[in-house]
Amino acid sequence: MSRGAERGSVSIEVAVLAPAFIALMVLAGVAGRSAVAAEAIDAAAHDAARAASISRNADTARTAAREAARKQLDWHGLACANDLDLKFSGWVAGEPTSFKDAFSSSVGTDASVTVEISCLVSFKDISLNVVPGMPTDNRITVDFTSPLDRYRSRQ
Repeated sequence: MSRGAERGSVSIEVAVLAPAFIALMVLAGVAGRSAVAAEAIDAAAHDAARAASISRNADTARTAAREAARKQLDWHGLACANDLDLKFSGWVAGEPTSFKDAFSSSVGTDASVTVEISCLVSFKDISLNVVPGMPTDNRITVDFTSPLDRYRSRQ
């Protein structure tokens, strides 16, 4: 077999494998961004629930939770593509209830509050048309529950 028969085969191999390699790199970027965003949103949910649980009433708790979540996401450098979506709920004596009712529970009763954060993470800056049907964003939702102090007065 002569060497001339294999001439140009490297060019063909590169032309075939390059799109697959680029697609793999894009998918790695998407997976990495999703993992980093999930960690940041988890930390934001934790801080938001903790800030809410040390507040005296539901209105103050909502404000403190939003501020804590925003600060944590800003610290991580994560900007959600949507408005930051927080949902609040509560538990009293092991039963689900409203956020406000958790703060209205009597002193000495086990109560906790849950803050759920939903963030739309965008991939528009790293997505390419190499991977057909690849999503341009991903909604990540995380919740965290924090107990209210049993013996602290609530309003």
